[in-house]
Amino acid sequence: MHVSPDASARDLHEAEQAAVCMLTALGVDLTRAGMAETPGRMVRALDEMCTPREFDLTTFPNEAGYEQMVIERRIRFNSLCEHHLLPFTGYAYVAYLPGARILGLSKLARVVELFACQPQVQERLTQQIADWLQEQLQPKGVGVVLDAEHLCMSLRGARAEGSTTTTSALHGLLLTDPRAREEFFLLAKVGA
Repeated sequence: MHVSPDASARDLHEAEQAAVCMLTALGVDLTRAGMAETPGRMVRALDEMCTPREFDLTTFPNEAGYEQMVIERRIRFNSLCEHHLLPFTGYAYVAYLPGARILGLSKLARVVELFACQPQVQERLTQQIADWLQEQLQPKGVGVVLDAEHLCMSLRGARAEGSTTTTSALHGLLLTDPRAREEFFLLAKVGA
């Protein structure tokens, strides 16, 4: 399966004009040295942050009949809070119990990036990753934990610098079997 971003709805020129208006309305002097190109840089940075890289979901037959958990720990991710458009960054811990197919290991990180590259809330992001893996891979179980610092909490508002938010989503045996769920959380070692 090939996954590619849809850039058809983007108008970077119009976005740059809007950035000029917004910054000017906020009292930012765009004539000051170093500021003239800021609206364009700002738009290109946001466009880059909201565009996941293309990838092919590579799966392989589970010829060996491997039935134990596969877990990828500390997958670094960056996203934008949909309420403030400020970054939240952290680590994803993604696991699955193989069924008929196994997944190329790099694809776990690609799936995290796919859903992180858009304005998000962490709860939805966690669920989207788990749901997508369950639907695409048809494993016996999926577990996803995200642990992230939200700059909208640390730079403004509560100013709770260094605090993190942890969310989880489980499917299949990782949801219904207490031993499988316990193994996942033990192996994930969130924050370690």
